Amino acid sequence: QVQLVESGGGLVQPGGSLRLSCAASAFIFSFTPMSWYRQAPGKERELVASITSSGGSTNYADSVKGRFTISRDNARNTMYLQMNSLKPEDTAVYYCHAYRTDWGLDKWGQGTLVTVSS
Repeated sequence: QVQLVESGGGLVQPGGSLRLSCAASAFIFSFTPMSWYRQAPGKERELVASITSSGGSTNYADSVKGRFTISRDNARNTMYLQMNSLKPEDTAVYYCHAYRTDWGLDKWGQGTLVTVSS
C-alpha cells in the first residue's frame, strides 16, 4: 500500500534549523515527483518545495528560497527538507506529497508540526 510518513518536526528557536524526512512506499518512490507543503493556522496549504523523480530538478517558494533545501535518496525511499534560518512565520504543519496523474496517485502524509518560537 502507498504510505508517506513524515518525521523530524519539533520546537526550534528563530534562526535555528530542522531536517524533515518523508519515508515513502518503496514500489512508487523512485518513479514519482515529490513535494513538501505546509499549512499554518488559518492559512491555506501552500507548496514549499518540489523535486523531480530523479532528483535532478528542484523548485522552491520565494519565501523559503535560500534557506530550505529539498533532496531525496531513492535508494532509501526517503525525501528530506533541510530548513535553516527558521523564522516564526515558518511555523506550520509540514506535509509530504506524492502526485502522479497517470497512476491516479495523489497521496498525502499525516504531517509533522514545526514550531518556530522563542
